[in-house]
Amino acid sequence: MSEPVLALRAVTFQREGERILHGIDLTVRAGEHWALLGPNGAGKSTILGFCAARTHPTSGVVEVLGRRLGRVDVQELRRDIGHVNPRHPLRSPLTVLEVVLTGVTGTIETPMQWQPTALQRRHAAELVEAVGLGGKEQGRWPTLSQGERGRALIARALIAAPRLLLLDEPTSGLDVAAREQLLETLDALARDEPSLASVLVTHHLEELPESTTHALLIAHGRPVAAGPVATTVTTQTVTEAFEHPIQVEWAAGRWSARAVRPSPGVASLTAVDDEHAGSLSGLHQSRSGECAQRLAYGGAPHAKSRRKGGLPAQSSTDGPLAAGDLLT
Repeated sequence: MSEPVLALRAVTFQREGERILHGIDLTVRAGEHWALLGPNGAGKSTILGFCAARTHPTSGVVEVLGRRLGRVDVQELRRDIGHVNPRHPLRSPLTVLEVVLTGVTGTIETPMQWQPTALQRRHAAELVEAVGLGGKEQGRWPTLSQGERGRALIARALIAAPRLLLLDEPTSGLDVAAREQLLETLDALARDEPSLASVLVTHHLEELPESTTHALLIAHGRPVAAGPVATTVTTQTVTEAFEHPIQVEWAAGRWSARAVRPSPGVASLTAVDDEHAGSLSGLHQSRSGECAQRLAYGGAPHAKSRRKGGLPAQSSTDGPLAAGDLLT
């Protein structure tokens, strides 16, 4: 097993006397792609601040790329971390190529009197092409769509060859087409850079790339569930984290969620025999795309706990229905 790229152990955080995080543990290894999920105010962005070496915990240990916060030059450490923030505060009308090149200097604007080398320009152009912006190299930042900006920022984050990529709600504000294009870029990146690790923050399951391997769900600054995405993102855990009955569905490598609403007199296609009700399990689709994910039902304990919360015993949220699963 490889050494962790990122490790948080018993991390807490307090601001102005208020405890924001309570005992967070997270270990990310090379090639893993984690989703950090939870409602607004759960503490996701605070955790990402630790990962980016921009915030220090009140207690606990944070190690990024083998270096412990509090014992390392964070400016130097940040050069090895790619950070994609859709609220990138750029003011100047830089071109796409110039924006990507600011990843070399680690600045928002192009530094005065700095000139990239021919090799750096060529590398930037290759990244622009790789994220699907070929032909847009000279497009000006103010004229770019949100989706184009997002992909430009991914290229900017990658130009310094980071070992860890952090994405803070990268699809925020995008329409459906732009969101899908950006997620396709992330999936291609997972295939092309097998040793790169990433952490993506979102509160929408629809925004999870197919290449997501693991997830951490948090609520009120506390962990709800963590581990392989197929067994962590379930109706039970998402309902607990968001404190609302939510059906979680998986289809063709993608996740979705919707509120459970009673429909008197309408037959439910999601009701199944208690014998088949249980927790989500499955094999995660490999990054190469050669192995398709399959989901299967386990035992019945979770069915009972869901009924206590007013949820159906089982639904398509926990995997595709098999023949004979529907009640007739």
